[in-house]
Formats: sequence, structure tokens, C-alpha cells
Amino acid sequence: MHTVAMHSQIPVPWWRRGAFYQVYIRSFADGNGDGTGDIAGIRSRLPKLASLSVDAIWINPWYPSPLNDGGYDVTDYVDINPLYGNLDEAKALIAEATDHGIKVMVDLVPNHTSSAHRWFGEALAASPGSPERDRYVFRDGTGPDGGLPPNNWRSVFGGSTWTRVPDGQRYLHLFDPSQPDLNWENPTVRDAFHDILRFWLDLGACGFRVDVAHGLAKDQTFPDIDHDADDADETDQDRVLARGAHPHWDRDDVHDIIRGWRTVLDEYPDTVMVAEAWVANWDRLARYLRADEFHQVFDFDFLEADWDASQMRHAIVTSLDGAASVGAVPTWVLSNHDVVRHATRYALPPGTRSKTWLLDGDRNDIDDALGLRRARAAALLMLALPGSIYLYQGEELGLPEVYDLPVEVLDDPVWTRSGHTEKGRDGCWVPIPWTDDAPSAGFGSVEPWLPQPPGWSAFATASNTDPSSTLDLYRRALELRRIHMTKDEDLEWLDLGADVVAFHRGSGVACVVNMSTSEVPLPAGEVLVASGPITDGKLATDCSAWILV
Repeated sequence: MHTVAMHSQIPVPWWRRGAFYQVYIRSFADGNGDGTGDIAGIRSRLPKLASLSVDAIWINPWYPSPLNDGGYDVTDYVDINPLYGNLDEAKALIAEATDHGIKVMVDLVPNHTSSAHRWFGEALAASPGSPERDRYVFRDGTGPDGGLPPNNWRSVFGGSTWTRVPDGQRYLHLFDPSQPDLNWENPTVRDAFHDILRFWLDLGACGFRVDVAHGLAKDQTFPDIDHDADDADETDQDRVLARGAHPHWDRDDVHDIIRGWRTVLDEYPDTVMVAEAWVANWDRLARYLRADEFHQVFDFDFLEADWDASQMRHAIVTSLDGAASVGAVPTWVLSNHDVVRHATRYALPPGTRSKTWLLDGDRNDIDDALGLRRARAAALLMLALPGSIYLYQGEELGLPEVYDLPVEVLDDPVWTRSGHTEKGRDGCWVPIPWTDDAPSAGFGSVEPWLPQPPGWSAFATASNTDPSSTLDLYRRALELRRIHMTKDEDLEWLDLGADVVAFHRGSGVACVVNMSTSEVPLPAGEVLVASGPITDGKLATDCSAWILV
């Protein structure tokens, strides 16, 4: 049995077993009819979110931004992008969400600002070595005439991480050139972000999802990277650390920065920070969950596991054990704004790299019906696990990736920076459908900023009123999760076959996920919810069920 001990007289924080819903604001709901999602749209859909029994919503960056990277290029951390509304509307949203029993989490982007940020303008106007430049990472070039970059680091979006300015120096950007990296060695930067945290917490936010939490700290000698020795594509962040220390990912000194943030959050009861941290293994990841650092960290091993019982069990056990080593529980997620939606990932043949498939994969390889079937089953698996869970908008409708968007509408900088050799994340950003109304399936009154594919309205809420719909499955499961899956953090594995993931929770509910090619008998008891057919007590393949035993 896996058990995370909690002292009986210490109340469990709400977030430790909470259900969060991610709102990609540009694509959630358009309240003012300009084709872009906004705060007014979120406010109008709060009753729908409340009907899902979620505890909080996480809103992707809503700050002023040129939107070169979907808002992760920030020009002002204490204001709202006029496209989305204003601070008064943000305050109203937080108040109204509270009335619906929902907390609001904002997105913190600390690794870099926008190149349009006031600070960066001041840095460019100042001379090398000035205090203004020291807020960022500027270095002289190398080579006889200084014409070469300081090192060979590669941007996550492709190309060099260094861009030259008119006086010859170069600035660091681990992502797009419009996203210069901040210098976290500088106390001015650290103090400014403490003020930013307090600003949003004072407004009533419940906490922060922290972007690129494994970044920030850089090796101040700025050494070259032996790219050939990496075990994964350096530009993908995918397990590049397995061979040891890295000069800009997951460095030990990042934890001092995090501890500074935690001291601020500890001034505000019931607040929470969750880390987006891509690191080598759970030994490294657990460090982010120590008592004076993050409250939560996303579990990407679970997200990346194939539809395979052995892989799934291994990912779950590793996560439970890793989190328990520091007295925490995992934070589970199947989709988000950075990855191919899981209804499409599970629709592809085993071993397929979904990102590569997006570009030029055989479209005959995809089985949409199988993908949705498995996505529904995976949802029940995730919702039954001990810990907290994050849903990505639209997964409750069974939305797939829109993999055939015309290239002329692609917005993700990955497409351009990779020289059109890698498709970006646009396919999971397509505005979600709400009804079967034209012209945008209820998203708004005009065509949205990214085109919706034909038949998109079939996934809409209005079309999902029958008891077999994916939306109804999520509603029932999330309601039942509050009753049965948040009482404790116990899990006991059940042996129902090598291709079946099955476990028993302390509340008396068993979760069974059939990944085999034939039906499997279920334990005796009352079926609370199932993602697919049960015939004569046997669960169909690629389906899951919760049984009160």
C-alpha cells in the first residue's frame, strides 16, 4: 500500500487534493465579440465551471504582451492585457469565482520578460556593464572580432540563444528573441518579483503556476554544451539532464530563488505554488517539493506514458514514491497548452512521437475513436489517484488536437524558429466550442483568432447532454472524486492481469483500467462510474471503471 502520512489533527490543505481547471484565456470564451477570449468570457462561463466540481482555475498569462509567445512574453506583470479586460474585471472575476466556490490561480513568468518590457528598453539604451543591462543577461561575443555568440546554447524554439544588439553585445534568450532572460543573480530582479507576488495575492489570487521553474539560474561561466552527448533533442527540454549537471536547466542554485518566493506565499494563508519543472528524474523533482519550496509540481512522466499498463504503473509508483519522500503528493495532468492533446496522443500507434507526427506523419495512422475511448479511460484513472489533478480546457469535451491547421494561421514561434521543421502548439490552442451556434460554436459572436475545424460544434456542451457523453463522464467523476477520492492518500495495487491497471483506495473504491485486448472481470461491488461498456460484470477493452467494493 502507498500511504502519505498526515497528522490526524492537522487539516489537509485544500490544494493537496484539489481539482484545478486550466483556462487558456485566448481560447476559452469571447465575451466582447472581437474573436479573442477574455475575462468577460470567463465570468460568463463560471456556472459551467462550477458544474464540473473544480476547486480552482489556473489562467494562462493575462498580462500586457505583444503575444509573440501566447502571452509568455510579458511587458507588465501587474496589469491586464487590454485584449482580455482590465484590473477591475480581474478583481470582479476573482470575487465572482469565489461566490461559485472556485479560486483563481495566475501564471507567473519569471525566466524572461518581453523585449517590449520597459526594463529591456532601458537596457538597450544603457551602456554595457550598466545597472539597467544587469537586469538581463548580456555578454560580449567571442572570436577575434567578437562576432561569434558567447557559447553554443540552443533556444527551445530553435536557433541560438543569443541575439546581437547594435553595440555588439548579445543578450540571452532561452526561448524566442522577443523573450530576453532575466538575470536572477541581480537582487533588483528578485525584489521586484516578490512585489509582483504580493500584488496578485493582495487582489485575491490563490497562488501561482510558475513557468519554467527549472530555469532562472545559469552557470555564470556560460560553458558550451556537448549537444551530441545529450540523450534527447536539446531544444525539446525532454530529459536533457539525465547525464548530469546542465548549465541552465535545473541548477541547484535555483532553489534559493524558490525559497524566497515561498516566504512571500507563507504570509498568505491557503495559497499555493505549482512548478512547471522538466527535470531528469523524481530524485531531482522532489527537491522542488521540499517544505520551504513549491507546494505542487506537475507530473510529466504520467503525461508522457504510452497507453501501456506497465508504463502507467511505473509512472504512478515512481511519482507516489518520489513525492512521498518529501511528504508531498503528486500533481497529475494529461494535457496542457504545451503538449498534443491526449485524445490524439492515444489515437496514434505505439511509439509514435506525436510532435513529429503533427508535421508530416501518416494521417492514416490516427484512430480518433480509439483515442477518445482511451482518453475517457485515462481521465478516470487520473481522477482516482491520490493527490491533486489539473484539467486542460476542452478535455472534458473529448477535444482532439487540431493537427491540420493551415500553416498561414500558425501562431506558435516554434514553427518559424525551427525553419518550418517542427509544428508548434497551435493545435491545442484552438478556441473551444460551447454550443452548436454559428459562427464559432458558441465561443463568441465572430470568427475566432484561430480557425475551428469543420464539425467542431459536435463536441460542444449543447451536444453533450446524453449520459454517455464525455462531459457527463467528467461531471459525474469529478463529483464522485470529491466524495470518495479526497478522504485519504492511500493506494493499494490490485492484480487483475499484466495489462490491467487496478488499485484500491482507502475509501473503499477500486479503479480498474483495462489496457488489454479483451474484456476483464471487475471486482464485485457497485459500479459508480465507467468510461465504457460493462457486460456481465466484464469491462470492455480500453475502458475504466470505479467500483465501490
